[in-house]
Amino acid sequence: MHRSAFTTHPLRLIAALCSGLLAADLPAQPTGDLTVWAVEQMPGGRVTSQGNALIIEDTAGATVWYREKLTAPVEISYDVTVVMRDGPFDRLSDLNCFWMAIDPPSPHLRPGGRSGKFPEYSSLLTYYVGYGGNKNTTTRFRRYDGSPDRPLLPEHDLADKKVLLIPNHSYHIRLVARDGVAEFWRDGEKIFSYVDPSPLASGWFAFRTVRSHLEIRNFKVTHP
Repeated sequence: MHRSAFTTHPLRLIAALCSGLLAADLPAQPTGDLTVWAVEQMPGGRVTSQGNALIIEDTAGATVWYREKLTAPVEISYDVTVVMRDGPFDRLSDLNCFWMAIDPPSPHLRPGGRSGKFPEYSSLLTYYVGYGGNKNTTTRFRRYDGSPDRPLLPEHDLADKKVLLIPNHSYHIRLVARDGVAEFWRDGEKIFSYVDPSPLASGWFAFRTVRSHLEIRNFKVTHP
């Protein structure tokens, strides 16, 4: 009589399930696979791939969305460099990101429907970090509330040189949305932690920049 795996090999079944969960945490495609991303960019810039790297070269505003909607608890990590080699797109500013982003006025709107102009994102509910913004003079965390105000707490408005951009440095970024807390980590150091009274439990992730040249590698989504 044939016996199912449930009765014959319970330990093997558990191991297989655990392996499947771990495998699901790995990115399905390489970071440089452009089919993974939805690009919203103003004219004059470009988003390309180079091997396993995603390259964002921008003049007037770009948001590059990961096409898969994410659900908390979740961690997003990647390595990214702000390139400064005297190229036409090279400027040391705006290593930015959205995570857990949704659009209440258009809840069914999927990434790819905007022009890349920054004011168009004010309607979002999202976590946002502007790292090295304003010509590399500020690093800020905001929890967008869907209004043009985009609230900013004083403790989330940083200007110390140690949290500003270094040219051609490969940063390891880790973003967290878990247990009602949003976190932003840089090179193993927690820069921002925010306890959200109304946690964003699901939404999209995006790279955001303006007038800069980013090289991104090793993008990964995990569910702790």
